[in-house]
Amino acid sequence: MEFLTEYGLFLAKTLTLLLALILVLAIVGSAAGRRRQEPAGRGNIVISKINEEIDELKEDIREAILEPEVLKEAEKAKKKEEKLRKKQKDTAAAEDDGPPRVFVLDFDGDVKASEVENLRHCITAVLAVARPGRDRVMLRLESPGGMVHAYGLAASQLVRLRTQGVPLTICVDKVAASGGYMMACVANELLAAPFAYIGSIGVLVQLPNVYRLLKDNKVDVEMITAGEYKRTLTTFGENTDKARAKVQEEVDEMHRLFKAFIGEYRPAMSLESVATGEVWTGQQALERALVDGLATSDEWIVARCAEADVFHVTWEEKNPLKDRLAEMFEGSLSAVLSRTVDRRLEDLLQRADKGKFYF
Repeated sequence: MEFLTEYGLFLAKTLTLLLALILVLAIVGSAAGRRRQEPAGRGNIVISKINEEIDELKEDIREAILEPEVLKEAEKAKKKEEKLRKKQKDTAAAEDDGPPRVFVLDFDGDVKASEVENLRHCITAVLAVARPGRDRVMLRLESPGGMVHAYGLAASQLVRLRTQGVPLTICVDKVAASGGYMMACVANELLAAPFAYIGSIGVLVQLPNVYRLLKDNKVDVEMITAGEYKRTLTTFGENTDKARAKVQEEVDEMHRLFKAFIGEYRPAMSLESVATGEVWTGQQALERALVDGLATSDEWIVARCAEADVFHVTWEEKNPLKDRLAEMFEGSLSAVLSRTVDRRLEDLLQRADKGKFYF
């Protein structure tokens, strides 16, 4: 009788699980059908006020370290300060449309400068509301560089800010090299942490060649082209001195364009002495005029919070419902498996104490 009861419970659980899976598949299928009718790649701007985040951090620390009586007095002083600040803001709003605003953006670059799509959305949104000459943009930039055309586009997005009269500050906490520095040099104010890597103003082309390996193994690779220089250096064919000379010519020309671009935005810098492909620390870069000052992005932001409204602006892609459901189930499955393994290990340890093991 006990066996039948347990078997009945097992069947009930199995049927419930199957019904739940069928319902989820139906929802996913319906959502996928609706997504086909919607434009792809839709997203939205996400904004948070950094001033408020910093104030919350201050409050957490004050509550932890101050005595209740002192905290009460501090709260009173804070309320008076907030009233005064609100009055000043209201006066400023009546006179010149409010206090200055700083919009903080992020760019964490890879070889393909993949975040350029997010950057262009953020810049378009900021330019729609920024007041030229009064508001400012700060970009936290991290990039070791990458593809020329990709970083050329990323730098061009930043040029849009300067063209519209919106001052741009760029802070480099870790690295802005090669294409990363191409972006960084556009800034009206360029700051770096003391040990950040700056520079690498050079151009590189590199590819393996397995022609001799293929030849030794009697493997032929056929390639048909039209145009003398449609293909120069190649991975599978035999490279010639003429092809190498042509690629060198192209690399030299790209380097010349790179230097000309940097020279336009940092005319005080001695280009010939720094456009050698070398990388310097922030302190060394300051001595060579590659940057304007030494500071971390945190220092700069905290200082601005005392005099302006500072907003963090990001672009968030909207994932299809089926993708969100997949992520949710993946997370739930991982959690269930983790709990199951933990319980089994705990049970194993308890039984090990008794001198027995069960699996």
